[in-house]
Amino acid sequence: MLPSHRDQDTEMSIREASPLRQYPMLAAGGDRCAPWACRESDPPEPPKPRLLDRVRQALRARHLSRRTEEAYVAWIRRFIVFHNKRHPAEMGAPEVTKFLTSLAVDGQVAASTQNQALSALLFLYKEVLEVDLPWLDGIVRAKRPVRLPVVLTREEVRGVLQRLDGVPHLMACLLYGAGLRVLECCRLRVQDIDFASNQIVVRGGKGDKDRVTMLPGIAKADLAQHLDTVRAQHQHDLAAGAGWVELPTALLRKYPSAGREWVWQWVFPARASTMTG
Repeated sequence: MLPSHRDQDTEMSIREASPLRQYPMLAAGGDRCAPWACRESDPPEPPKPRLLDRVRQALRARHLSRRTEEAYVAWIRRFIVFHNKRHPAEMGAPEVTKFLTSLAVDGQVAASTQNQALSALLFLYKEVLEVDLPWLDGIVRAKRPVRLPVVLTREEVRGVLQRLDGVPHLMACLLYGAGLRVLECCRLRVQDIDFASNQIVVRGGKGDKDRVTMLPGIAKADLAQHLDTVRAQHQHDLAAGAGWVELPTALLRKYPSAGREWVWQWVFPARASTMTG
């Protein structure tokens, strides 16, 4: 009798195979049968990641900034839509040239905007699709105009600062006195402020570079008072089981409790606690 296979829920597939070894012929009525081989079916292949997900993975593997990732993904999506949702692997230098020329002629974008779009597409083809585009000679380049910078006078700066109060006034003083960008100011941590040396350490600034700048004297007393308020709020959050902040790179795995330490707290935290998953 052949073995019966009644279990329909198993993921085993039964296939008849060649005898594993040669058996002698039996007389009629013998009960020996040819052997059967039982093999597991191959596991299903995981679905291939979508193109934009591959772009994000390539950008994060190179530790590029979040804003660069957002900009590159947006330009690549716009490039695909421009060509009626054709896959970039089916296109090449002529389609890239047509898209960039359209930005300059029809969209009248600035030269820096067109260069950003070009960088995004070059990254897509070189780093993700692994295709080298030839030199794009036919692109109509947007002209980069020469502009004079607009610089406020001391009286104008003083007039702006006088119309601010509280935390916005303190942040504006740091922006002006220390030469910080908005995101650099928002991402300051407690350990980045050195009152003894009158310095501020800017970490992961533009180009993911660190630098040291001065702590303006006009903001020193107000900043110290502000940090006292932030520390009191942090102690209250710790008592409530909160007080965690995001840590850079993989420090959370290396130092599991560092996210609750005072030195890692934001200088300008959010007004309300947030939940992250």
